[in-house]
Amino acid sequence: MATFEQRESGWWQAKIRRKGHPRQSKTFETRKDAEAWARVIESEMDRGAFISRSTAERTTFKDIAKRFKEEFALFHYRPRKDEKEAWRTQIKHLTDELGDYSIAAITPQVVAQYRDDRSKVVQGSTVKKEIDMLSKVLTVAVHEFGIVLPFGNPVANVRKPSAAPPRTRRLEGDEAKRLIEQCIASRNPWLLPAVQLAIETSMRQGELLSLEWGNIDYNRKLALLLDPLKIKNGEARAVPLSTKAIAVLKSLPKSTCGLVLPVQRMTLFHAFKAACARAGIKNMTFHDLRHEAISRLAERGDFSTLELSAISGHKTLQMLKRYTHLQAESLARKLG
Repeated sequence: MATFEQRESGWWQAKIRRKGHPRQSKTFETRKDAEAWARVIESEMDRGAFISRSTAERTTFKDIAKRFKEEFALFHYRPRKDEKEAWRTQIKHLTDELGDYSIAAITPQVVAQYRDDRSKVVQGSTVKKEIDMLSKVLTVAVHEFGIVLPFGNPVANVRKPSAAPPRTRRLEGDEAKRLIEQCIASRNPWLLPAVQLAIETSMRQGELLSLEWGNIDYNRKLALLLDPLKIKNGEARAVPLSTKAIAVLKSLPKSTCGLVLPVQRMTLFHAFKAACARAGIKNMTFHDLRHEAISRLAERGDFSTLELSAISGHKTLQMLKRYTHLQAESLARKLG
């Protein structure tokens, strides 16, 4: 049977002591609210459905986010450097809006409101990543930190925004020629080889910038990506090198740090952006060069989808579906 006590502040504290269950207590502004809470808890105990909410109610999202970054992400997950930077940004936005909520109070309605508010500011794909991060943090709170969410993970019951369609920007007309000319004219000596290797190998920017000389095998014409922390999908692979890619690599001086392209990501970003501006090329990103590279391979018509996947490092064949029409067009030309 619950007992109720009025505190000096005028608020009412409900206490429940029942054999086989931990002691439960909570303070409310009115006795009516205290009695209503006690009825719910006692009913759950009677039905054998009681789950203690006390830890989840005392723990704010801000607290869990801090533990997640300092304990779980750092020592268990070990995300790649660029991925870790994205996590920090996502968690910051979540903490700014939800930091003072207890994790028990983050309901599907709260998550849905966060989704709607953020969708007015950023793209749906960004909101989806942030909500996925919220789900990950709450899941870690349950499985790693032993905090029970009485109603489960609230994200599971919330519709997520649709991801933006993949970019399809390619180099058109004489844009490739103009881009190379401006890369040659750039003051950054690593821009030209970075662009050439991106087009020849279809490697991601992060993969190129983490590639080491020790992982270049000229005899087998391969660039070996072996460290899962430096690969987006976490799967090691060997990237075949074309004759032109090998020529570019052999023309480069070997840096003391062992990297093929010893340049920072943001430095390369600004150099590429400036080269595009000088060349009069609009709406082109460095990552678009990967789409350009895979499209060129697909247009040849002599690579199967499995072979394209082995070269590009796509985890599923579904992700390469948008290139199949290029293969079909090439086959159609062969049929005459």
